[in-house]
Amino acid sequence: MDVILVDRNDKRIGKEEKIRAHQKGRLHRAFSILVFNSKGETMLQRRALSKYHSPGLWTNTCCSHPRLSYNLKKQAEKRLKEEMGISCPLKEVFTFKYKAKLGNLIEHEFDHVFMGKFEGRANPNKKEVDDWKWISLPELKKDMKKNPQKYTPWFKIILDRI
Repeated sequence: MDVILVDRNDKRIGKEEKIRAHQKGRLHRAFSILVFNSKGETMLQRRALSKYHSPGLWTNTCCSHPRLSYNLKKQAEKRLKEEMGISCPLKEVFTFKYKAKLGNLIEHEFDHVFMGKFEGRANPNKKEVDDWKWISLPELKKDMKKNPQKYTPWFKIILDRI
């Protein structure tokens, strides 16, 4: 799979195979999704142990890399269904850039953050997700401060901004 390479303003400048882009630390487009319920809790997932980076870490509801020629919001909604087995309308709320070393890979992304509302249970794809839960933001922030090693680096940035 190719990722979309972008400049610092999120303008497309090319494409590169996903693993190679992460090995080189090339800035590329991504999206992250946070889903909330009526209690104000957010749905977290623990990444599958088979993931090529950040296996077994807790993170936001869903995240991925968009395909080259599709609408970003529609891709995010489609990926949420594929990964977590849920559907809800999403709204883009902010973007940010970050760079983090993850073992021998470098995650360097221009991340589009989407939020949505959903009630009920997830039905996650076990190839992508090891576990999931609803959690209140105060409880999440407390645990993240106490156990930062349990969470993905991009999720820490997102949580600081919401």
